[in-house]
Amino acid sequence: MGSKQVLGRFGEDIVATLVQGRGGELLDRNWRVKEGEIDLVAREKETYLFIEVKTRRSRAWGDPLEAITPIKLRRLHILARIWLRINCLTGVPFRIDCASVVIDRNGDIDIDYRSGVI
Repeated sequence: MGSKQVLGRFGEDIVATLVQGRGGELLDRNWRVKEGEIDLVAREKETYLFIEVKTRRSRAWGDPLEAITPIKLRRLHILARIWLRINCLTGVPFRIDCASVVIDRNGDIDIDYRSGVI
């Protein structure tokens, strides 16, 4: 696994812990189909969360959330519906959440978690 993948996995671990810490249940991780990938799938009460995580070492090239384009959001919405259909959960409430994790060279971590971006 390359350093980018290790950093991304670390950011996903942080966000998974955050979601679980507020009562969410982690259901799936790095779920892939030919249409794409969902970083994290969780459930909070009756709502299913499909979470995109962007992790960076700095904001030198902009905020990590800026990498989540409208096209990416549409793809996440499609992927969420596929995941729900495969798991026989069509019609349940769901939302797309996004999180940015910035870990600077001092090891300080800044998390920006946004619920219901679409």
